[in-house]
Amino acid sequence: MRLLFAIKRLSSAIGGAERVLCTVCSGLAQRGHDVTVVTFDQAGGQAFYPLDARVKRIDLGIGDSARKARVGETLGRISALRRVVMGEGPQVAVGFMHSMFVPLAVALAGTGIPVVGSEHIVPEHYRTRPLQYALLIAAAPFLSKVTVLSESIRIRYPVPMRRRMVVMPNPVMTASGKAEPGAEKTRYVLLNVARLDTQKDHATLLRAFAQIAAAYPDWELRIIGDGSLRGELENLVHELGLLKRVSMPGVTSEIGDEYRGADAFVISSRYEAFGLVTAEAMTYGLPAVGFADCPGTNELIQNGSTGLLAAAGLDRVKSLARELERLLSDPDLRRRLGDAGKSAIDRSFSARHVCDLWERLLEEAGGKF
Repeated sequence: MRLLFAIKRLSSAIGGAERVLCTVCSGLAQRGHDVTVVTFDQAGGQAFYPLDARVKRIDLGIGDSARKARVGETLGRISALRRVVMGEGPQVAVGFMHSMFVPLAVALAGTGIPVVGSEHIVPEHYRTRPLQYALLIAAAPFLSKVTVLSESIRIRYPVPMRRRMVVMPNPVMTASGKAEPGAEKTRYVLLNVARLDTQKDHATLLRAFAQIAAAYPDWELRIIGDGSLRGELENLVHELGLLKRVSMPGVTSEIGDEYRGADAFVISSRYEAFGLVTAEAMTYGLPAVGFADCPGTNELIQNGSTGLLAAAGLDRVKSLARELERLLSDPDLRRRLGDAGKSAIDRSFSARHVCDLWERLLEEAGGKF
């Protein structure tokens, strides 16, 4: 089948949606489908995540794909999208994230090419972005289907939008090796992988770790990621007296090394569309801790069975510190939760299974293979 996927940017982009697109497009190309990826990047850019050599890439090079587009750039992108997609002649076009599937839907209106929108965030994201939400709703009639990451996300949208939505989980990369969370060591690592911004609530994580750090001097908190709050969080580390206990090395393309070298995983987010890094940590056999009121976390972790969920309440710091202490103090618990979590994720979120789901959806949208 001739398939075209489009996303705002891939060059130097390190987000979960970019990783998912590369995984799905590579998987479909390996199955024999003719796959093209279109971006707004400048030509010659390199995808941060691996993309199969059989996938054709077209970079439109209009504006700076890492920044918000001006009106003229947006109009130019819509025109270029229509020209390029019509030239490629796909049976289905898929736009990843609203920043792409909204202009793609406008560009292909009246062409007869079905457009699938792939949403990777939750409705709460739009509370402070009313214009983006209005554009999303306005584009819906031009979309054949819209994928969302879970049923709990789907039901939070208005009914007309919900009727077009189908659940499409993110694939989780196959673990290369396994962590040893129950092993006896001289130094242990509590790992967090997340962009440094308000949604991820690293301030709560740092304060929770500070409450128990003295009792567990052989544990280090390691935060992998970068973002606008780096300076603020580094100041907080200093204020809490954690300079020798917390490391924040930035982003890495060798994330598997981080998972294998850790002993437990913690995610302090207030909400997630799909807790991709949590799922990845679990598939490496790491026991995971998150918040019970965090969508995208509470759907992956079964409290006490495949991980631990801190109770939602007024004192998030105290609640998270309590669950972290349970995990740090008990190697048998870490081993048991890690093994159970790995089995659960491997069953439901393998790349092969998710590519099967995409094939079925694209067959429905664009005709038989």
